[in-house]
Amino acid sequence: MIGLEHYLVVAAALFVTGVFGIFLNRKNVIIILMSIELILLAVNINLVSFSVYLQDLVGQVFAMFVLTVAAAEAAIGLAILVCFFRNRKSISVDDVSLLKG
Repeated sequence: MIGLEHYLVVAAALFVTGVFGIFLNRKNVIIILMSIELILLAVNINLVSFSVYLQDLVGQVFAMFVLTVAAAEAAIGLAILVCFFRNRKSISVDDVSLLKG
C-alpha cells in the first residue's frame, strides 16, 4: 500500500530536482521557469497528501490556489520571454541582466 511517506519522497525528489535546475543552469530562462514549476508541483503534492492524510480539505484548496499562481506565472513569464526574444533575438539570462536601469 502507498502511504504518506511515499508521496513525501516523490515530492522531495521533485523539489530537489527543481532547486538543482535553478542553481545548475543559470543561462536558460525557460529551464529556470520549468524548475520553478517543479518546485510548485512538489508543494502541491505535499499539500494534497497531507490533506488526505489528515482528512481535511484545506490542503486541497490551497493546492488549487498554487495551481492558479503557477498557471499565471507560466503565462506571464512566457509572454515576457516572447517579447524579449522578438527584441533581442536571445533569451539568455546574461542578456536579460543588461536591462537593469
